[in-house]
Amino acid sequence: MTAPVADREPNLAVSETPPSPEAVEAYLVANPRFLAERLHLFRALEPPRRIHDERIADHMAAMLGAERRRAQGLEAEINAAAVAGRAGQGLNSRVRLAVLALVRCTDVVETVTQEFPALLGLEACTLLGEMPDRSGVLPLPRGTIRRLLSEGRDALVRQNPTDIPLLHAEAASLVARDALVRVPVWTGQSWLLALGARDAQALPARQSAATLSFLGRAVAAALAR
Repeated sequence: MTAPVADREPNLAVSETPPSPEAVEAYLVANPRFLAERLHLFRALEPPRRIHDERIADHMAAMLGAERRRAQGLEAEINAAAVAGRAGQGLNSRVRLAVLALVRCTDVVETVTQEFPALLGLEACTLLGEMPDRSGVLPLPRGTIRRLLSEGRDALVRQNPTDIPLLHAEAASLVARDALVRVPVWTGQSWLLALGARDAQALPARQSAATLSFLGRAVAAALAR
């Protein structure tokens, strides 16, 4: 049985000749929601002049609305990329200041926990280890670092952090986003540098892993002095 016109779409891709205007018109009449469900087609259509009834005006409004939404989407993507780039550059500058503080310091743990927050624009900076041998380095249960920071990964920015009380201690209530950074101390065991931020821009998720990894290695080098 031949399907009714309303249930079939013309296959323009394989048709040797395009359908006649009458056939297109008949199909659209039989399928009144065809264009409404395919807004991308409005970008290829020429808008009518407002010389007829309100349905013509609605058609033009749909075309303009579809194009406006597309432009807004592109603008949002561009703005997000620009903000991420600026935030990444800001983090690079702040990390350089923190590394300079490590160069001149005599107590690495104190510098990380007391000076790093102001230098990096963060709420808290904490050093943690599963077998810490220095005062001021908070203990972690065995296996915690492997659970939070998988092998082969040296830095991770978390938009929805977990284990906040464990990692950020008394500053836990201030932390909305954090970063976990591996600190490869000379004993062969990794420590963890937990960076806690209230403002998301202080720890950008994009373009920050390499910078934070460098900071972790700088802390490890300072500890080895």
